[in-house]
Amino acid sequence: MTRRNNGIGLAILATLAITACGPADVTVFVALGDEANPEPLDAVEVRLLPYDRDQIFDSLASEAGTPEPQIPPDLMAARDEIALAQQAWRDSETRWGVLRDTLQKLNDAMEGLNRAESLYRQLFMDYEDFEGQYNAADREMGRLFDEFDALQQAAIGRMDSMRAVQGDWADQAFEDYDLVVFMKTEASGLEALADTTEANGIADFQEGVAPGTYWVHARHRLPYDELYWNVPVAITREEPFVLRLSRENADVRPIF
Repeated sequence: MTRRNNGIGLAILATLAITACGPADVTVFVALGDEANPEPLDAVEVRLLPYDRDQIFDSLASEAGTPEPQIPPDLMAARDEIALAQQAWRDSETRWGVLRDTLQKLNDAMEGLNRAESLYRQLFMDYEDFEGQYNAADREMGRLFDEFDALQQAAIGRMDSMRAVQGDWADQAFEDYDLVVFMKTEASGLEALADTTEANGIADFQEGVAPGTYWVHARHRLPYDELYWNVPVAITREEPFVLRLSRENADVRPIF
């Protein structure tokens, strides 16, 4: 539960020169993939915070009466095994779907043809070949799902218990979080801002951002992990500015 920065390697410092005219326009682009082939992320809330939320969480955790409950290594290993099993099942499901669609296309192509025609006979032989592959894929998909389900059912009780323990600890340790946020925001003289990415992956703070130090915070959930960003940015003058959030500058956190 403790929030931490990834250090200098994950902190992108963006400096904007300031004029006396007013605030700066800030655009944040959130995408997976690389720069040549970005995969924009839709509906990601991006927040500009005038405080370091990780520092607050770390400070409160250090002052807690008891240490943060840690996930046992064997339970983390079980989580990873479940994730791999689920991916194998989904991959087999994709192959099953491709074969199903191929059979449908072959069936459609044979409709209306004379069974004595050479084209029909060729299509029919192709159909039989793909039908065998489809049946094998169907059995494999069922087997892989059963493996995934068995692993998940075996660990779900312990996982639920661990989440409850961590949740109870966090409720007590971070009880004063909102108060600390209020005081730090007041001391900064700045306002926390938020926007949500569109289909193009862009969150655009068009109304402008007052000069100052902010942390760009966002998160994106994957099946068993979360991409977490808390990037310090020094806005110091009015110029168009674009910050990209990607896997490279994200903290990858396991979802338990």
